[in-house]
Amino acid sequence: MAQQRDLLTFEVDGQRITALTAGPAVPTGKPLIAALHGGTYTAHYFDVRGGPEGSFLDTAVAHGHPVVAFDRPGYGGSTPLPPDANTFARHAELLGDAVAQATARLSADAVFLVGHSIGGMIALMIAADDPGFPLIGVSATGMGAVIPPGGAAEALGSLPPDETVDLPYAERDSVMFGPAHTHTPEAVERAHTSYAPVPVAELVQAPAWPREHLPAVAPNVRVPVHNTLAEFDALWSSGPENVARFAGLFTKAPFIDASVARGTGHCIDHHTLGHALHLRQLAFAEECAQWAATRRTGADH
Repeated sequence: MAQQRDLLTFEVDGQRITALTAGPAVPTGKPLIAALHGGTYTAHYFDVRGGPEGSFLDTAVAHGHPVVAFDRPGYGGSTPLPPDANTFARHAELLGDAVAQATARLSADAVFLVGHSIGGMIALMIAADDPGFPLIGVSATGMGAVIPPGGAAEALGSLPPDETVDLPYAERDSVMFGPAHTHTPEAVERAHTSYAPVPVAELVQAPAWPREHLPAVAPNVRVPVHNTLAEFDALWSSGPENVARFAGLFTKAPFIDASVARGTGHCIDHHTLGHALHLRQLAFAEECAQWAATRRTGADH
C-alpha cells in the first residue's frame, strides 16, 4: 500500500517547519490535503497503519489526493518554540503560512485541512482567520466541545508548563487507545514510531481551549466542517449532546458533519476502524470540492 514519501522543509518567520508528503503518480487535480498532528506525535501520525487497508496517507493518495503532513513546532525537524511563545495561536500563524507555501510549491488549486486533537484545534484557528490559501473545508477529529473535569486531559495538563516530557509508552497507550477489541497489538507497536516528546505548554492549553477559544473561533469558520470524536475517547466527552453542541457553534459554516467514530479510542486513525474514518474524511473532501466549484460557478455569473 505504501507510496513514495518525501520530506519538505519550509521557512516561516525564521522558523523551520518540516513535513512528510506523498502524492499520486499522476496528478488528478484533487485538493491538497494538509494534515496537522496532535500532541505527543509527529507528522508520522498520519502514516501509521491501524489495519490492513493502510494509513491515512496511503488511503488519501490511493484516492488521488496529494498530502502534506506537517511537523508542528517542536516536533520532528520543526524548530521548537520557547514555552512562553508556544501558543496554539502562534502555531496557527506559522502553520498557516507553511500550508500557503506548500500550496504554491505543489501548484494546488484547493486545500482541505485535516487536524487531529490539538492539530484539529489549530486547523480550526487557521480556518477562522481568512487563510492565505484556497481552503475548501476542514476535518477536525479527536477534539470537540467538552473535556470532562478531573479526567486524563487535566491530569496531563498539571505537569510543569516549561518542560518537555517523553511519556512512557504504557501511559500514552492507555490514553490514546480504546478497549483491546478496538485495535491490534501490531497497530499499537506501529503507533510507537510516531510518538514524540511533548512540550507541556501544549497539554496545559488543550483543556482550556474549548472554553477560551472555541466560542470565538467557531463562528468565524466559513467553510464546511467535519468533526469526529472517538466512542472511547479518554480525553473528550463524546456523548451525542456534546457532538451536537460542537456542531451548533459553527453558525457560518455552509454545512457540518459531526459524529462519533464507533469502536475507536482517542487516536482514531490507529484503530481497526480508523480506515472507516479516512473514507468519511475523503468523502467529505469531495463534497467540499463540489461546494467550492459550485460557489465559483455562481460567482462567475
